[in-house]
Amino acid sequence: MKRKWKVTLVILVPLLIAGGIYGGIRYSQRDLVTVQSGSVERADLTAVVTASGEIKPRNYINIGANAQGRIVELLVKEGDRVRKNQVVARIEHVQAQADVQAQKAGVASAQADSNAAEEALAAADESIKTQQATLERFRTEQARAKMLMDNAEKMLQYNLIAKQEYDQKKADYASATASVHENEARLEQMKVQRQQTAAQLASYQRRVAQAQAALTRIEDVLAKYDALAPLDGVVTDLPVRVGETVVPGVQNSAASTIMTIADMSLITAEVKVDETDIVNVHLGQTANITIDAMPNKTFTGKVTDIGNTAILRSSGLAASQSATSSQEAKDFKVVIALDSPPDDIRPGLSCSAKIVTATRRNVLSIPIQALTVRKRIDLETQPNGVMASTETPAERAKNNEELQGVFVIKDGKAEFHQVETGITGATDIEVLSGVEENQPIIIGSYKVIRTIRNGARVKVDNRPPDVVLTN
Repeated sequence: MKRKWKVTLVILVPLLIAGGIYGGIRYSQRDLVTVQSGSVERADLTAVVTASGEIKPRNYINIGANAQGRIVELLVKEGDRVRKNQVVARIEHVQAQADVQAQKAGVASAQADSNAAEEALAAADESIKTQQATLERFRTEQARAKMLMDNAEKMLQYNLIAKQEYDQKKADYASATASVHENEARLEQMKVQRQQTAAQLASYQRRVAQAQAALTRIEDVLAKYDALAPLDGVVTDLPVRVGETVVPGVQNSAASTIMTIADMSLITAEVKVDETDIVNVHLGQTANITIDAMPNKTFTGKVTDIGNTAILRSSGLAASQSATSSQEAKDFKVVIALDSPPDDIRPGLSCSAKIVTATRRNVLSIPIQALTVRKRIDLETQPNGVMASTETPAERAKNNEELQGVFVIKDGKAEFHQVETGITGATDIEVLSGVEENQPIIIGSYKVIRTIRNGARVKVDNRPPDVVLTN
């Protein structure tokens, strides 16, 4: 019996000692939290806003029908390059062409009448000149006859001539005077006739102008049957065929689209940026664009336009034009001009853009996952460890204030430090104040960072989690 008890004691005593040691260790670690740690380091950070959209030319125009009729000619095909004012399609225009020919004949007739009146006016001017010369000749004859009559009258007083000769001189003067009056009347008549001819010419000229204006209007109508390229570009869409009938636009109804011509000299990526990021996007910022149809290629560009109107993500409509809830997610349109687009790029290709909104060099940074939020009430307690039972509204508001910070590892404990942050990079975030370089901080796990309390004892374990292989 004594030997049996000795053996039992030899076995039990070490077990009891080991159990006591293990229990003591477990008791001492009952509130110990296992964490992953990192440190505050200096790094270069780049803030990027990511958005998706599609490739679009900077300027493109849908050519609509300006006249109703059947398409009789398509002078281009999709993908062709065209020049400004080049005729790209023709609509049947028999009636309009006939109207132009008829009006041209009207203009020619009115012009002929005007030319005839112009010639008549020139002839009247020549006749007036001739009549004025004739009148001057008769006035000279009148003056000569009066001089001869006056001389004869003086000679008659001295009986140097016979009375018969004086009477003849007097009769000659009367005849010359009558001729002057007759030619003066004829000259006035010619001037009146000239005024009538000038009035007719003015009337004919107004008829010519009226006919020419009507011709211009009809020619404009005829020109609308030809579709012209409004700019230099490429035909990117040609939805119609020869023989189809197109109609012009009317109220509440758009015109038939004949084709779309795009100016491919400036290609843009039109993307939609989330409303939470749009405040960081500014004109002139650089961006990297990837196109789904061109894998493994990245293109650069600059922001050229930023939309001011929010676009509903569900419908694509402007938020101001929608009756849906204002709480719906919204985007803003941002246009990025590509620096060197490839020749084989096409409008409508899906793309993604990474817009560089800020860059910082050699700044303090921490991993994004290390940043957390705590209420002030969770960090501050009364000296006796019990929260105050009564609070004023101001105290309640202060206690519920949310503080942003990180947990610094100090003397084996987690110590909350409120921090002020700057830009956010891909994995790290800039820290402006609250921590110092090389300070150890808690960076994981996610659950620990969410739940750990200020002042908790911690144990650092930075070993990677075990990977379970499965067949």
